[in-house]
Amino acid sequence: MYEEPYRWVEAVGNRRQYLDEQFTKGAPVVALSYAEGILMLTVSRGTPKLYEIYDRLALGGMGHPADLERLRFSLLEMAHVEGFNRSPSDVTGARLMKYGLAPTIKQAFEEIYKAPFIVKILLAELGAKSERDLFLTINYDGTFEESRRWAALGATPAIQARMVGYFASQTGSTQASLAQAVEIALCAWAVGSLAHMSHAASEEESLPEKPEDASAGPPDKDALLGHMRQTVAEKSLECIVLERDGPGSTKYRALRSDELGALLPSAVKGSSST
Repeated sequence: MYEEPYRWVEAVGNRRQYLDEQFTKGAPVVALSYAEGILMLTVSRGTPKLYEIYDRLALGGMGHPADLERLRFSLLEMAHVEGFNRSPSDVTGARLMKYGLAPTIKQAFEEIYKAPFIVKILLAELGAKSERDLFLTINYDGTFEESRRWAALGATPAIQARMVGYFASQTGSTQASLAQAVEIALCAWAVGSLAHMSHAASEEESLPEKPEDASAGPPDKDALLGHMRQTVAEKSLECIVLERDGPGSTKYRALRSDELGALLPSAVKGSSST
């Protein structure tokens, strides 16, 4: 009888190890505030990873597409029920996360005789002003974090920290134009993608990852954009915005191929696939 809690802890540890392995080849997701709203960006092979949830809410995810779809529909239903029973202003990212998404994911993770959700999710909520924009990220075990200005999803917490660190190195990004925000987001995504590749190589060779040099500056922009150029030559670039002054109540908009092409840095243009 006394062994049961220890068996549960061991089972949860094994589950955590299994889930960590599922994200090693996933594509990062990044989001940041800019002068006119919020930008969210990722790369995929055709299956969408960025979605509208409600008037001022957008979702980005990585993991198993079926699990992401299931949770997305749950959020959609909850958001619209909240908006109908209460008011649209009551539909917030924090409420959806704390009372809907987090408990559901946590319960699935801890019930060791059932399959967990193989997902990591980023929710972006547009505020009336840029300083009121909110980002929420949730892990596969139900733990979540809130942040302002920017957020990122990656295979590991260390990789997410590298992407967030790159955002932090780009001062004044909340007042950036859309074109500047796209460039910053592309570079932050490339930081995560290259870190994914390094992590996967270390895992295959059973070698420890090289520690991050705290004294080193931000990664070289040309190298990051060069990596993006190679990536988008083979995959689709997804980019959406939540526009603060957009017409109507719905602020979500996916950037068209021609519009995104005009916004891409010259180092990436010519290889984009949308």
